[in-house]
Amino acid sequence: MDHSNINTIKDFQVADHFIRYVQIDTQSDSSSATFPSTSKQLNLSRLLVEELLAIGIEDAQLDKNGYVYATIPSNTEKKVPVICFCSHVDTSPDCSGKDVKPIIHTNYQGQDLILPDDSSVVIRFSEHRDLGEQIGNDIITASGTTLLGADDKAGVAEIMEAARLLINNPDIKHGDIKILFTPDEEIGRGVDFVNLEHLGAQYAYTMDGEKAGTIEDETFSANAAKITIHGVSVHPGFAKNKMQSAIKIAAKIIESLPQDRLSPESTSGKQGFLHPTNVNGTVEKATIDFIVRDHVTANLQQHESELDQLVKEIIAKYPGCTYTLESKEQYRNMKEILDQFPEIMEIGLEAIERAGMKAEKRSIRGGTDGSRLSFMGLPCPNVFAGGHAFHGKMEWVSRQDMEKAVKTILHIAALWEEKS
Repeated sequence: MDHSNINTIKDFQVADHFIRYVQIDTQSDSSSATFPSTSKQLNLSRLLVEELLAIGIEDAQLDKNGYVYATIPSNTEKKVPVICFCSHVDTSPDCSGKDVKPIIHTNYQGQDLILPDDSSVVIRFSEHRDLGEQIGNDIITASGTTLLGADDKAGVAEIMEAARLLINNPDIKHGDIKILFTPDEEIGRGVDFVNLEHLGAQYAYTMDGEKAGTIEDETFSANAAKITIHGVSVHPGFAKNKMQSAIKIAAKIIESLPQDRLSPESTSGKQGFLHPTNVNGTVEKATIDFIVRDHVTANLQQHESELDQLVKEIIAKYPGCTYTLESKEQYRNMKEILDQFPEIMEIGLEAIERAGMKAEKRSIRGGTDGSRLSFMGLPCPNVFAGGHAFHGKMEWVSRQDMEKAVKTILHIAALWEEKS
């Protein structure tokens, strides 16, 4: 089967996989100290291993940390780099993923989608501009009380369907193809315990992007920062001119943050930000957690220095108080690594074009497992999975876009063999 014949495949089962997977609750939990953070993620991972074994992938396995590993063996005599396709099984803690009821809206004609279990949840054509490219397609949503789980069960379903098609179509020539499914991506721990030596891949592609035709080679660089304020606690009945409340100081710090820049609400594109995500405190001690983001890694230190100066000026007004600012690296812009291996993106872009789409290279105002994998030695851009409006009740994906993603995976696999 040549590349043109990949595009003639009709018997896609990707939507069936997807419908099955989204009904399994796999929400991760950032407050958990275990790994994976929730045991229910393993319910999907175990099913994936069973399905991989059932289609003839003999080494499919679930390890003690919740990672699924599998290999589609090479069917060519050429020496081809080992490629991995990766997606995460967990869904976001931001919205319930329990008892998801997927609905297929067939032959979509541009209407607003009123979700039946909560009629106040409406996916409006005017607000979701990408619906304009879905006329005639089959749109899959949840029912209005949960997220859908297209982030990233669409990616999981696409890799599973591509694996089935590769096994059933040996005339699609390819090298060894590795499959990796991870837990806890949504809470930033997705590759904490991945065994890259066991995986044995040279390059990878996460299937975790959004709009069909897009591939992302650039993410934010990310730090986590924590301000700890030590106040002066005195009995409130005797506090005049003595008490210096750490809670109130924390409130002043937050109120003094830039509002017309350096915040998620006022930035776009490649502009970075400082964003308070959590506040805890008593009169004696308060903490503020921040995420610090920028596409230019060096700018993170500038943003943190500006935060430090702001806090220093406020604390100076409270002579009995002290503070500390701690910063921890979370992930780095994967473009710094991917630019060293241009062939990865070149093949990704060509595969999208061969699958019948106009390829679009994008940057992400966020991160993926691919960010950390790239810096761990596995260069890994992010390919579209087709989902939209992630992490909320209005999440949607089209069957046709998932099928395009499957074709893209097949073309990537075939292109690496063709060019070797």
